Amino acid sequence: MHIRTNDIVQVIAGDEKDVKGKVLHIDREAGRITVEGVNRVYKHVRRSQRNPQGGRLSKEMPVQISNVLLVCPKCNKGVRTGVKVLENGTKQRVCRKCDASLGDISKSKKTAAAK
Repeated sequence: MHIRTNDIVQVIAGDEKDVKGKVLHIDREAGRITVEGVNRVYKHVRRSQRNPQGGRLSKEMPVQISNVLLVCPKCNKGVRTGVKVLENGTKQRVCRKCDASLGDISKSKKTAAAK
């Protein structure tokens, strides 16, 4: 999975199809991802000390990771990603359409071993 927190993703399935948003939280064990503004539900809350008004709170619920694609800043749409290893051993995420870099995945093994 090459999606990280604060990445911009596009939903490709469900009621929120074609909506773009920022990743808030990832649950890798469950395979779910919470995206800002996507899959909003109302939670009904009783009156209490913490919430004296009570009522309905709107919050985002997680969606399946398979239902989102990482957005390439160059293409400006959801794309599949690949991995490219640079000469210095650093791994990078790359766009499959335009081959643009989408950020590092890991540092080079040479610099990691030196520390």
